[in-house]
Amino acid sequence: MKERPILFSGPMVRALLEGRKTQTRRVVKLPHSNPLGQWEPTTIGGLTGGRTKDGQTIPEQGAIWHTRTGDCLMCPYGAPGDRLWVRETFSTDFRNHYPFDDVWYAADDDRRNEIEVRDGVKGIYSPEHREHVPFRWRPSIHMPRAASRITLEITSVRAERLHDISEADAANEGLHMLPASGRYVVQKGEQYFGGADRDARVVFADLWDRINGAGAWDVNPWVWAVTFTVIKATGEKA
Repeated sequence: MKERPILFSGPMVRALLEGRKTQTRRVVKLPHSNPLGQWEPTTIGGLTGGRTKDGQTIPEQGAIWHTRTGDCLMCPYGAPGDRLWVRETFSTDFRNHYPFDDVWYAADDDRRNEIEVRDGVKGIYSPEHREHVPFRWRPSIHMPRAASRITLEITSVRAERLHDISEADAANEGLHMLPASGRYVVQKGEQYFGGADRDARVVFADLWDRINGAGAWDVNPWVWAVTFTVIKATGEKA
């Protein structure tokens, strides 16, 4: 089993914690676009798919290959059984000690209401030190393993075109389902589906453009579709 880091935005972190997100799609970085052939999905591994140097059966997993050159790519995020640890926007304790005594997560809005500006410096009043201590959110890319609170265990991987996503898979990307009746409050940054005009695929297409830029959905790139179970910091599966 291998572990790798993976980045998620605040809304997607909340979806992971709430059990709404069990899939993620990431663009396949193709090494070339040779016009004499084409890229097609395939599978590798399984009982007849070879063994590792330790004699273990290679887990069956999706891959992508080029019909002309024979190039074959495996998912860089891992194979079934591997784990991904989530990087998200965060902040550590006032003195930034390591190992971290405390970690705050922007996805939870931790500490937002306590931040104030004094002399142009954002900070929080520290009762322990009786002073205004500088405070800032750190980008997710800088989160170390020790500060991560969510681990994902991969259950399946496949290569597919973005537009091949099903209605059910779109919902499993972390969307909110609208209640059957009554009022609801739309939270900033969240995506809702349901009702007569809120098809999950349409909502996911809008979310994809928000994350990857206008027109990104229309490109219909090859993507890695990774399905997983969520393991929280306590070791409990969501």
